[in-house]
Amino acid sequence: MRAVLTVIGKDMVGILAGVSGICAETGVNVMEVTQSILQDMFAMIMLVDISDSNVPFDELSARLAKYGDDNALSIRIMHEDIFNSMHRI
Repeated sequence: MRAVLTVIGKDMVGILAGVSGICAETGVNVMEVTQSILQDMFAMIMLVDISDSNVPFDELSARLAKYGDDNALSIRIMHEDIFNSMHRI
């Protein structure tokens, strides 16, 4: 099962490393990453495979949100099917 993970906030060193580190710790495979820096703002979208995650989805979401809160970032994760339903024309 796949999920879409988004990160938005002020650019700083280590955002990608921090988020991908949480993914690695929880058995989440990062499949694709796109990121951009717009002036001093950082924006990233990751497509991740959560099939082999060693934590429940709620715990993964909470860990990512805590990392975001600790670093003044907005981090959200949602199942791919929910993301696709929300963005279907």
